[in-house]
Amino acid sequence: MTEKKFTLTGDNNNSSELPVHHASIGHDVINISKLASEHGVFTYDIGFGTTACCESKITYIDGDKGILQYRGIPIEQLAEKSSFVEVAYLLFFGELPTQSQLSEFEQKVINATECDSKFIDFSGFDKNAHPMAMILSSLGSMAAHYNNSFDINDKVSREEFCINMLGKILPIASAAFKHTEEKEFVRSNSKLSYCANLINMFFGNSAHEPIENEIAEKAIDILFILHADHEQNCSTSSVRLSGSSGVNPYAAIASGIAALWGPAHGGANEAVINMLEEIGTTDQILKYIDKAKDKNDPFRLMGFGHRVYKNYDPRATIIRKACHDVLASVGQEDSPLLELAQELEKIALKDEYFKSKNLYPNVDFYSGIIYKALNIPATMFTVMFAVARVAGWVSHWKEMVEDPTSRIGRPRQLYTGLFDQEYKDISDR
Repeated sequence: MTEKKFTLTGDNNNSSELPVHHASIGHDVINISKLASEHGVFTYDIGFGTTACCESKITYIDGDKGILQYRGIPIEQLAEKSSFVEVAYLLFFGELPTQSQLSEFEQKVINATECDSKFIDFSGFDKNAHPMAMILSSLGSMAAHYNNSFDINDKVSREEFCINMLGKILPIASAAFKHTEEKEFVRSNSKLSYCANLINMFFGNSAHEPIENEIAEKAIDILFILHADHEQNCSTSSVRLSGSSGVNPYAAIASGIAALWGPAHGGANEAVINMLEEIGTTDQILKYIDKAKDKNDPFRLMGFGHRVYKNYDPRATIIRKACHDVLASVGQEDSPLLELAQELEKIALKDEYFKSKNLYPNVDFYSGIIYKALNIPATMFTVMFAVARVAGWVSHWKEMVEDPTSRIGRPRQLYTGLFDQEYKDISDR
C-alpha cells in the first residue's frame, strides 16, 4: 500500500514524489526506484544499513526496544514453549502447525537426514581443516546432484527442498565433526528428535544404541530457535542475492554458509571463547577493557554490541539462563570461563564508554560457553549456527522465489576511480 508520498527537490527545483510503502510495524520505506531516472543520482548507503532490499513477512526486529519476533510471535514465547522443528515449520509456512501437521513435518525432516555417502565424504580434507569449508564443498556437491531434477517454479519441489535442506545439514555437520575427531560417522535414528539426533551423531557410537542427554538436547533446541532467523543479515541477504539469479537453491544456501563463516557474523561466538581465553583471569579484565577502548589496539571485546540491537539482545537473556542450566548439569557451575564472562559483563555494563555506545551482551556472548561445556570444539560453533540458520535461509529463499515482484539483485556504486585514461604500450611503462 502506498498512501502517501515523499517529495524530493533536486537541482533547478526539479521535484519528485516518491511513494512510501507502509510496514505493518516498524519503519516505513521510501520507494526510490525512479530516483536515478528522474534526478540522475543513486542513494549511498555503505553496508545497506538503512536500505530495505525486499518485502518480507518472516521476522521482525526492533533494535531499540530489544524485540525479536518470528511471524509475529515473540522469541521469548517460542524459546519457552516451542521446539526448533516447530519453529522451522512456522518460518517455512507462516503459521504454527497442528499436532498432526507437526508430526508429519518432523518425520519428513528426520527421514531427510538419511544422506548419500558422497555428500559426507570428507576424506580429501585434512583433519584440521575448518568444518565450514567441508560443508561448503558438500553443498556444492548437492547442487550438482539435484541440478537437473529440481524445478524452481514448482511449489512441491520448493517445499521438498526446504525439508531436504533442513534434514541434510544435520548429517553433513555431523560428518564434518566426526572427520575432525577422526571417528566413524553415526547415522540418524528415526525415533529420536532433531536435536537428540544431533547429540548422538556427534558423540555417540551407534544409531541403534543412542546416548541421551535431555538438558543438552533442550539447550541446543533453544539455541537453534534463537539462531533460526534474524531478518536481512549478511548471510540471509547473501542467500537472497544469490537466489535472485535463479541459481540452484543448494548453491544459494552455500553462499549463506560462506557469509556466515566470517568472524564478524557467525564466527563471533568462536571469537568470544578465544577472547575469554586470552583475557585468562578476572584480574585481567580492566586491562583488556582499556585495550578495547584504545582505537590503536587490535584487541576487540567480542560478544558485545550488535548492528541492529541498541538495547540488550533479547536472545542473550534467554541463553544466559540456559547456560547456567547446562553448566550445572555437567558439573561446571563454578566454571572459571563462566565466572570470567559474568564478571566481564558486569564491569562492561557499568563502564560509561560501553553504556554510551549501547554495547550490551549479544547472542554470541553465552552461546559459545554452552557449546564448550557440551564438548563441542570452537571450530564447530559456526557450524552449529549454520545448522539452525538453514531454517531461516530456506524460508527467505522460498519467500523471494514466490514473490512475483522479485528481480535479480544488482546494487550500484559510487565510482571514484580514474576516467578516460590512455592505454600505454608495455614497452613504454
